[in-house]
This record gives sequence, structure tokens and C-alpha cells, in this order.
Amino acid sequence: MEMINVAIENNVHVITLNNGKVNAISPQVITEINSALDHAEQEKAIVILTGQAGIFSGGFDLKTMKAGPESAIALVTQGSKLARRMLAFPTPIIGLCNGHAIAKGAFLMLSCDYRIGCAGNFKIGLNEVAIGMTMHNAGIEIARNRIPTNYLTRAVINAELFSPEAATIAGFLDVVVEEEALMTTAQAIAKQMQTLNMTAHHGTKLKERAAILAALDEAIEIDKKSIIAL
Repeated sequence: MEMINVAIENNVHVITLNNGKVNAISPQVITEINSALDHAEQEKAIVILTGQAGIFSGGFDLKTMKAGPESAIALVTQGSKLARRMLAFPTPIIGLCNGHAIAKGAFLMLSCDYRIGCAGNFKIGLNEVAIGMTMHNAGIEIARNRIPTNYLTRAVINAELFSPEAATIAGFLDVVVEEEALMTTAQAIAKQMQTLNMTAHHGTKLKERAAILAALDEAIEIDKKSIIAL
């Protein structure tokens, strides 16, 4: 693995994105995340998904997105399937947002079970419309699942970006802490989540998210047939 780092302690798997200064989500990054999730699933481990100091992820790899409609659709499909997997994952996934989280970076936060943000001058949100990209159907469904109705237009259609504190109200984060408390907070949440009955956790997750998972399955198939406007 080259684009992510994985650290394992006390059956908590910390997956750290490590793809350049903006942690771009490329096909290889998604493949490596899925491989790490495979291992965590086998071990029935809690997952912490994080990035580098100051940046969780700036979104999809633009070189791939601009290579042509087929490359863009393939990457978006791969990313949507990853989000769908995270939403249905057998054990809790904690998102540790240690900085900016833009576009696909924000979508990954929307797909975690618990999200911890870093206090600071950071931006979190979905900027697709601002950069000339029509939002894909799966993205709209992921956003609709987690973002409150009164913020949905602002976040999806108007491409508004939020401070970490505002992002808790807008549905991207659950709590914001100081940088030095990020990992200790995540580990404390992971320890608490280890007390859950994972069979009950997974069964309840699938029931509560049945509608979004079905909507995502349909949206992913529609997006595969679409030409994404860049």
C-alpha cells in the first residue's frame, strides 16, 4: 500500500489517507481503502478514517476526472460504491476530519458513523457546482441522507462551504475538538463503541439505512449511464 497508512492497536484500525498535499481520492486510493476495510471486517475491528494534518481530503483526483467522461464516471462509481460500503459496514467507522474536507472528502465524512472535526480555519462541504460539475445522483442521495433539509440546498445546489463548527449543524460533523485532542477523542469513541454488540449494531444499521442503501444502489446504476458534466 502506498496511498494510505494503516495502524492497528487494540483492534482499532486507523486508516490514514496519504496521497499528496490534498489527499486526492484516486482509483488507487479507493482500492487501498477497500483492502484496509477488508482486513478490518475480517478482524471485526473499529475503523478510524483520517487524513494528514490540515487536510482530510480535497476530493476526487482531478487528473482522472478530466481524462474523459468514461474515466470520470468510473471513478465516481468507485467512490459511490465505497460510500455505500461504509454506510453498511459491519462495525463502526469513525471519521477523523483533521482539516479541510471538500467534495469526495466531505462525502466520506457523510458516510461515517461518527465524525470528529478539527477546530481551525478549515472548510468542509460539497463544491461540485462551484467548479462546474453537475452533482451525481449518488452524491445527492448521500447528502440527503445526512444533511438537514434546511441546509440541503445550501450545501448541494449552492456549493456552500462550512467552518468546522457550522459543519456540525449542517450534518457533516458530530463534534469539533482542538487539534491536540483529535486522536485521543477518536480513540475514546472507539473504545466506547467496542462495548457494542456488533451483530446488533450491524443489524440495526442495515434496518435504519435500508432506504438510503436502496436509493444508492439505484443511483449508482443511473450514474454509470450518465455523462458527468465537467
